[in-house]
Amino acid sequence: MNLPSHNPPSLEESAGYDRRTLNYIQNAAAHGLYEIRGLGAKRRLPHFDDLVFLGASLTRYPLEGYREKCVTKTVLGTRYASKPIELEIPITIAGMSFGSLSANVKEAIGLAATEVGTSTTTGDGGMTSEERLSSKTLIYQCLPSRYGFNPDDVRKADAIEIVIGQGAKPGGGGMLLGQKINPRVAEMRTLPEGVDQRSACRHPDWTGPDDLTIKIQELRELTDWEKPIYVKVGASRTFNDVKLAVHAGADVVVVDGMQGGTAATQTVFIEHVGIPTLAAVRQAVDALEDLNMKGKVQLIVSGGIRTGADVAKAIAMGADAVSIGQGILVALGCNSHTYIQDGEHHSAVEDYADLGTAPGFCHHCHTGKCPVGVTTQDPILEKRLEPEVGARRVKNYLKTLNMELTTIARACGKQNIHHLEREDLVALTVEAAAMARLPLAGTQWIPGWQ
Repeated sequence: MNLPSHNPPSLEESAGYDRRTLNYIQNAAAHGLYEIRGLGAKRRLPHFDDLVFLGASLTRYPLEGYREKCVTKTVLGTRYASKPIELEIPITIAGMSFGSLSANVKEAIGLAATEVGTSTTTGDGGMTSEERLSSKTLIYQCLPSRYGFNPDDVRKADAIEIVIGQGAKPGGGGMLLGQKINPRVAEMRTLPEGVDQRSACRHPDWTGPDDLTIKIQELRELTDWEKPIYVKVGASRTFNDVKLAVHAGADVVVVDGMQGGTAATQTVFIEHVGIPTLAAVRQAVDALEDLNMKGKVQLIVSGGIRTGADVAKAIAMGADAVSIGQGILVALGCNSHTYIQDGEHHSAVEDYADLGTAPGFCHHCHTGKCPVGVTTQDPILEKRLEPEVGARRVKNYLKTLNMELTTIARACGKQNIHHLEREDLVALTVEAAAMARLPLAGTQWIPGWQ
């Protein structure tokens, strides 16, 4: 009998102390510092890839894509606001600050969002003139730092998003390192140039949900009850967090799963705090249904949304819209081998090598040395992302996602993407089935429920 071959003990890698763990311990011992990086979790997590749609056949009647319409219009903020947000597509652009991103990038994102009929969001540090002028629909974020918070800019916005936390770092504050604090960023935030900026992990003027109620009322009065108020939470205790946000008076709840990205935070946050987006969606929908508020308070899901299939699955599970951050950065050129400047392609490979990385592996957003000019304030590097070029790429990406979304909806027999439902989905793994509370493919079994 042939026995399976094994590496001799001298060459066998330890499961608990593999090369990554050894490297982590050795770096910690050498420097006494934790690692800071950008983007999101790199570990494999249960995700929308673990779900598939049940397309129409005999039991459902599909729609013909070339002749029958599929509606994508999305309305957000219908609970209290006199001027809800009306979007052409259910795919919005997440808050990413001027500071983490260059002014050129903020302008490019606004131009693209306007062309496809969706919204973009300010991020920490306040509103730039570039993004307000380029964005037809702009959401203004109110964060714990209050950096750059300006009541006049709040009135200029189309909605306000109160940020309680992010999926990449629930319970943790923001971070923008000194190398990205140029004079304009410093002036907007009323902080020293070239000095690391760290945001508080909670808002300074409240200690619980009752204070959130007061803050929402203040913002409503500031904007004459016109603007929808979003509340964004990082996915952790999602069921109760969503309930508290609704009780506090939110028009829209944004739930950001742990696959969500960040400009800079501790790696230990990114990889070990929060719950996957797949689990968070289910809990958020449960909370709204438990309060009988499904459809009255809208739900936006973010954190690792990359493709039209991801969008369709989030909506089928009960979301009204999704929000994308990292995917937008990649569409702009993040981790690309080349950048386009003055109409010509230029290689960025050597610049990646100078950072100790390569295209496809880079997560050095925090350094301000982005080889393709996306996450930088360097006056030379930021020119590598021209607003018109970036806008075209983001527009194409969003159009592709929307086409994929409607293709799937039609295949499931839906004339409106918001008619996608849980019955259209099954899970491929036991973990995904349990988290999403969907049957395992080919069975009626929902782990933990049946």
